[in-house]
Amino acid sequence: MRQLPVHLVHKVWGRTEPPPPFENPGEEPLGEIWFDPPPEVAGLLVKFIFTDAALSVQVHPDDAQAPKGRRGKNECWYILDAEPGATIAVGLKREMEVDALRAAALDGSIEDHLGRIEVARGDFFSIPAGTIHAIGPGISLLEVQQNSDITYRLYDYGRPRELHLEDGLRVAARGAYDAALHTRARGAGYEELIEGPFFRVATLSGAATIPEGRFAGDVLLLPLAEGVSLDGAPLAVGTCVLAKGTQALSVAPDARVALVEDIACG
Repeated sequence: MRQLPVHLVHKVWGRTEPPPPFENPGEEPLGEIWFDPPPEVAGLLVKFIFTDAALSVQVHPDDAQAPKGRRGKNECWYILDAEPGATIAVGLKREMEVDALRAAALDGSIEDHLGRIEVARGDFFSIPAGTIHAIGPGISLLEVQQNSDITYRLYDYGRPRELHLEDGLRVAARGAYDAALHTRARGAGYEELIEGPFFRVATLSGAATIPEGRFAGDVLLLPLAEGVSLDGAPLAVGTCVLAKGTQALSVAPDARVALVEDIACG
């Protein structure tokens, strides 16, 4: 068992006071908490995200579209909490030509073309590379992604940050989000949220059985409620631990843990 080091990332859209058990040591808004990936799962990055304002409208390339020698960025989101009415944006309401999308990004009307979904605790979204997306304010989530920092901002609400419009238009899927990529976890037993092609993510509550062949090797464990232990040692909420398999994992009936496994080839 090895606890991963924490990397605090301050963002203009973050929170001065993140939700418990997380703490912000400074005055600058805290937007993300990264867990530095060990060599065993170097292809993945796991993070908590907290929003007090909207993220930019953005898109990521896939492996083939990324600059030479760098990974693309497929990701997924598991909603931990959301204020009433909080939304994310994924895809567009309808197909747009590239010139129309460029114009909308430049004049701000892109906001009217985004496919918005109201979210609640337990919602899960797969965000394939190429998906135009933005996380709205009032949301806490767990993100699992390819270990890549390539983000192309299409629009940023007038904030003085760099945009990458042409790169973003080059890789963006300019249509609607596939509704099959959105599921909702029951919050009980073993629930597999996504399998491949880069990572497997599941949640586990109580003494449910994990299917054979799942999470048998190097696995990241992220307790989401008190009552999770490994080899008899309690695991604190808000931490991330690398373990060899799940044989020594114990989860109380009212507790919950996220399981993350790197299944990409190479």
